[in-house]
Amino acid sequence: MKTVHFGIIGGGLMGREFASAAARWSHLLEFPARPEIVAVCDTNPAIHAWYRDNFASVKQTVTDYKELLANPEVDAVYVAVPHHLHQEIYGAVLAAGKHLMGEKPFGIDLPANDAITAAIRQHPRQVVRCSSESIFFPAMQKLCGMIEKNAFGRILEVNTGFLHSSDLDPNKPINWKRMIEFNGEYGVLGDLGMHALHVPLRAGWQPRNVRAILSDIVKQRPDGKGGMAPCRTWDNGTLFCEAVDPVLNEPFPLTVKLQRIAPGQKNTWYTEVLGTQASARWSSTNPRLLEVMTYTPGTEQAWQQIQMGYETAFKTITGGIFEFGFTDAIQQMWAAFLYELATGKPAAKFAGCVTPDEAAFSHRLFTAALASQRNRSVETVNAE
Repeated sequence: MKTVHFGIIGGGLMGREFASAAARWSHLLEFPARPEIVAVCDTNPAIHAWYRDNFASVKQTVTDYKELLANPEVDAVYVAVPHHLHQEIYGAVLAAGKHLMGEKPFGIDLPANDAITAAIRQHPRQVVRCSSESIFFPAMQKLCGMIEKNAFGRILEVNTGFLHSSDLDPNKPINWKRMIEFNGEYGVLGDLGMHALHVPLRAGWQPRNVRAILSDIVKQRPDGKGGMAPCRTWDNGTLFCEAVDPVLNEPFPLTVKLQRIAPGQKNTWYTEVLGTQASARWSSTNPRLLEVMTYTPGTEQAWQQIQMGYETAFKTITGGIFEFGFTDAIQQMWAAFLYELATGKPAAKFAGCVTPDEAAFSHRLFTAALASQRNRSVETVNAE
């Protein structure tokens, strides 16, 4: 089994999730590669101790990412930093000759993403992917299998989204995701949008236009210093799009809903596909449940409820009857990245991480959505 030595730039929540997935890599079976974390960079030195205490393989902990990138032992880097740092750090990772897994949205805005895309094209031998986990839930793998088989017939409508309620409390102190200078003008679109777009874009359902309704709901929050700070990012957004089914070349409505303030929601992904021959829907509210309806003309229309088990894209030691959760999705996503590093191609169409081209399309969609909100208009989404 090939060992890929990783550095982590940004050792907070998602850095720890990756490290945890790497620590239990033996959970995977018959796999061609494994990650080993050898270096960690975070500007907060207090974070370093957790990595040193839990991973004997970590030999380097630094506050300057340039020191990590100069480490010849590091083969690949996971970068989980605020959006305004993406262009600088992603470009530096590529220039250092390292493979890259980056957090969405791959740049704070379209010009930043264009620069990242140009840097990727200058380093074609390096594998570069974007983080997104929901596609690896077993129910989503089954739904995506239906897409591959063209089981839906003519696509009538697709609805997808990512909802949570963490910002419902107006007394929650502000953080970088609520600051335009760090999160960008996209607001919730850049923060959550790629997760909701992963499946539609992989299916080839690219929006060709958008009417966006964006909401700035909580306009100021406690600054943690006894005062109040303005919130200048969009809290909620709904994108009404026209997409085209590449199989039949027929248009259909695609709705993408992204909300930081969604009462009653914890951290909910969902996808619904309605077609003339079959329909399917899934929500992480009940992650085991996939609802499917197949339709034969002249017969009853009835939804079937399928309880999914541990039926994953990449084989594991866990029996198929057991339950699957978020930490499992994280490991499956990282397995997809390591599989591509080891073999040069994804294991399957819907068992691959978000590509730079898909991330770039999301920027064109979000940029059009901002124009739509400003002008109260339907805006064309540039294909390239």
